[in-house]
Amino acid sequence: MEKATFGAGCFWGVELRFQQVPGVISTAVGYEGGSLESPTYKEVCTDRTGHAEVVEIEFDPAKVSFQQLLDLFFELHDPTQLNRQGPDYGTQYRTVVFFHSPEQEAAAHATIARLTEAKAFDKPIVTQVVPAETFWKAEEYHQKYLEKRGMAACHI
Repeated sequence: MEKATFGAGCFWGVELRFQQVPGVISTAVGYEGGSLESPTYKEVCTDRTGHAEVVEIEFDPAKVSFQQLLDLFFELHDPTQLNRQGPDYGTQYRTVVFFHSPEQEAAAHATIARLTEAKAFDKPIVTQVVPAETFWKAEEYHQKYLEKRGMAACHI
């Protein structure tokens, strides 16, 4: 099994979509990339901890590749919006790939280059590609939030 960690705005809809991918074993929403240990949702929402809302994915690379997950990540959100997605704004909503291996880092950079060359977006891609750090799992009420409420999607 391998891990992938993506920040694409509000984590609820992102998690739901990745849960539907064959080969994804599990997902968890949480916070990564900040300075505070064990941050809470309330603390992250102050936009002062430096964390991004992320989805950590455990996947079986024999059934789904990191590249397939990465391609879905770029389809799920607008990677040209700096520190926001739709109505949500702040650094916690930034677009970011937290890579777990040199291969993931290379794939993320190559995908950004390919999408840029293809002019897939009207504006430059601002997605950060940074090493995975400590993943802090969000509070239980955030886990599978939309699924628990019988919702098929949110605003993403």
